Amino acid sequence: MTTGSVSIDLGPGDLLLLPHGDAHRVTAAGPDLPTTVEQGAGFATRQTIGAEPTLDLFCGHYLFGPGAGALLFRLMPSAVEVSLDPAALELAEVLRTEARFDGPGTAAIVAALLDALLGMTLRSRPDQRLGTPALWTAMGDDALGRAISAVVDRPSEKWTIDRLAAEASMSRATFVRHFTARTGSTVATVLTTIRMMAAADLLLHSEQSVAQVARAVGYHSESSFTEAFRTALGTSPATHRKTAASGPPTTS
Repeated sequence: MTTGSVSIDLGPGDLLLLPHGDAHRVTAAGPDLPTTVEQGAGFATRQTIGAEPTLDLFCGHYLFGPGAGALLFRLMPSAVEVSLDPAALELAEVLRTEARFDGPGTAAIVAALLDALLGMTLRSRPDQRLGTPALWTAMGDDALGRAISAVVDRPSEKWTIDRLAAEASMSRATFVRHFTARTGSTVATVLTTIRMMAAADLLLHSEQSVAQVARAVGYHSESSFTEAFRTALGTSPATHRKTAASGPPTTS
């Protein structure tokens, strides 16, 4: 597969996620043979003519609104390559079967399965990642995972680098170096993004005022929170609350 100027080799059981929606082209090694397309109930199948299939590829896409989903995908690398473990491979096969069946409830089931597959991709171990920097969640790193999970669980608390380093049982210098190397981002960027993701969800799914949401994610000044939210999402908290609910679904 080629995306931009980068060529990525994929093998059996590999998953490639393009979080930024980059244009890409899929090619297979071997002779350039004509293909036939069979329109299935849920999706079309393309096979080569005059040879065994040289490519078995199942594609899907995510749709997300301007809130937490957009922030999550923005922090991820432009391409995430993962070798799926047996459990994820079974899930992918269930996803394929359900899409082919295209019966009652298929859309909801496929959306839920895609959410689960994304979760498995995000928590993938370092040895599963094929030439991809560690994801921002750093789930494969127990020490960093503890620090990031603490922020996710308690975004309202006063998180400093020193305190996060203590959560990870590291010195400040070691934590900063390790965090940048493992996540490809700065501590401040990830901390702010987690808080804005939590805020975006609270604005949509709670009756709290903007000031209450600000305090819930660690801001004592509503104006500072509004500025940070506008920088992250390109709109004010109040406008987000009014318009985001009518946006596209989280996944498709």
